[in-house]
Amino acid sequence: MQGSPGFSGRSTLSGLPLNDVAIRKMTLVPKIAFFGGTFDPIHQGHLEIAQKAVDQLGLERVIFFPCRRSPHKPNAPQAKDIDRLEMLKLAIKNSPWAEVSDYELKREPPSFTWDTIEYFKRQLGESAALFLIIGSDQWEKLSSWKNIEMLARDLHFIVVGRSQQPMPRKGFKAHFIEGNHPASASEIRKRIRKGLTNQWLPYKVAEYIGEKDLYSPVS
Repeated sequence: MQGSPGFSGRSTLSGLPLNDVAIRKMTLVPKIAFFGGTFDPIHQGHLEIAQKAVDQLGLERVIFFPCRRSPHKPNAPQAKDIDRLEMLKLAIKNSPWAEVSDYELKREPPSFTWDTIEYFKRQLGESAALFLIIGSDQWEKLSSWKNIEMLARDLHFIVVGRSQQPMPRKGFKAHFIEGNHPASASEIRKRIRKGLTNQWLPYKVAEYIGEKDLYSPVS
């Protein structure tokens, strides 16, 4: 990443390097990241991304929040809310830095990120630096998000990409991490319907899916 035009050695995507004052300020407050999605189901790829973010950015906590229905996806999740929530809890059981919130599941869909962040800001106060984990595809579509100016003001974005760094966006504080895990929730569901094994699922999650007969042709 070093030497790439528009990027600092700290992997920022804002177009400007973080200065020493900004770096010192970030180290004095807890750093909390939010990771939203349908998690239908959660898999090893999600967990690897979160772990990399913790390791590379020194995060104290990552809060996973499953949504009832994403405004960026046309279809509702296939598993019930309660099942997706339970699978998340099982998946993070051995990750002391991870938490799960059911905030978006209690609201009417679709789920808007700005509303969720406003809720957590009220809960956390001004005592934390807030981050949001998103994919590079979402990074490219941020202009379509509601109240994106508020998110740009209040958040650091953690942008996950396969290999090529996304283009910087003026006014956004962002950091790139590489994510090459092959797991795909849609592929996992297809394999389950075909009766195939899934090495991309945490053991307890795979066990839960089997017990509840989730994603099978008749479930």
